[in-house]
Amino acid sequence: MIDFDCAPPTETPPPFDNRFAALDQLTRLRIETDAQHQPVLSAHLDAHIAYLSALMGQQLPFGEYISITQGCTPHGWTRDYVEHRAWIAKEAVGSLGISWNEHTWRNLRSVSEQLPAAEVGAAITEYADKHEPSVRRLVNTDADFNLTIEDVEIDAYWTYWLDGAGHNTRLRINKKNASFSRVDAYRFALHEILGHALQYSSLTAHAEANTVEWPRILAVHCPHQVLFEGLAQVLPWIASRDDETVVARTRIDHFTNLVRGQLHILINGGATATDCRDLAHRQVPWWTDEQIAQELYDRSRNPQFRSYLWSYPAGIDWFIRLVEAGGATPMEVLREAYKRPLTPSELHELWPAGPIIGGNL
Repeated sequence: MIDFDCAPPTETPPPFDNRFAALDQLTRLRIETDAQHQPVLSAHLDAHIAYLSALMGQQLPFGEYISITQGCTPHGWTRDYVEHRAWIAKEAVGSLGISWNEHTWRNLRSVSEQLPAAEVGAAITEYADKHEPSVRRLVNTDADFNLTIEDVEIDAYWTYWLDGAGHNTRLRINKKNASFSRVDAYRFALHEILGHALQYSSLTAHAEANTVEWPRILAVHCPHQVLFEGLAQVLPWIASRDDETVVARTRIDHFTNLVRGQLHILINGGATATDCRDLAHRQVPWWTDEQIAQELYDRSRNPQFRSYLWSYPAGIDWFIRLVEAGGATPMEVLREAYKRPLTPSELHELWPAGPIIGGNL
């Protein structure tokens, strides 16, 4: 499944007859890249082979599956660390006069003006236009991109999703889940448009002007996804460090993603659904049983989400800590991230003193 194609072909290639035909071709390519000592291509082919095998029913052990596809080991986070991040999140929402209880999320959303559906597009465009010059300076890119926005209604966890090819991007808004406040529109503009869309177009532009060793076909089950989702989740905070509402939303996202990471590990490690639900309720009191049940199913039974959803907790934790550390390294990482799709090991090379991606257990 291609999420973004940085080198779209001039002609549509013929489809494979079946999944085994695709698997056989990927396996042959993997033998060639190994013989030619092309480790970057080999790692991506390993991810494609693991994901395709999972689609056909092969159930790799969780740790192995995540390591191959997302490029990092799912260690998980200590209880003390998760509690520390919960305390930071509580302080952030408390600064807005919001208590930590089953109503926290509803009250946090009510802080920002809710937008009528007819005004959402204009608000997103306004925020993207306002912050585009500063983000471009931050990441050092002048790549152009063409954006198409579509409304859909899909029974899926996501509110919005971006994909595309070359310098053309498609943004789908899932009206089944979508509900926008002004801060949502701001975060949407930074995450999807100035994060994903601008980043993918920048990668395309860099590959058009330079010889690159990374495969120019991007998919969410490959080891660059930790970079993409980690950076996109934190970019709204980077661009508005002094906005208390943006800070609170980012701190909540960080903490709740750590909890999701715990659930991801537990449900794949043999824990009961009831034990996972009870843990989730203790830590995130505003989550419903229905929300928790969907999280558990997606992270254990869906071959795509079993891999891809790990990029959110692993990515946001590393980028939050990168920004908190300060210094020159965050700027270096941001600029490199708009030139090449960095894997977790490459992120570690840029910040050797940083935390282990995927947890501190």
